[in-house]
Amino acid sequence: MAKKVVATLKKAGEGKDYVKVFRAVKSKNGAYSFQESIVTGEEAKTHFK
Repeated sequence: MAKKVVATLKKAGEGKDYVKVFRAVKSKNGAYSFQESIVTGEEAKTHFK
């Protein structure tokens, strides 16, 4: 069986705290799709404004 590889965004004790955020985006024809992005914890507060 194949082993599962888990990717990390940072090493323990280093760097910033990252979060994944989803935003609903309306297209020209009225359908909604979701935009996914990875931002720092501080930027997540201002991401939706």
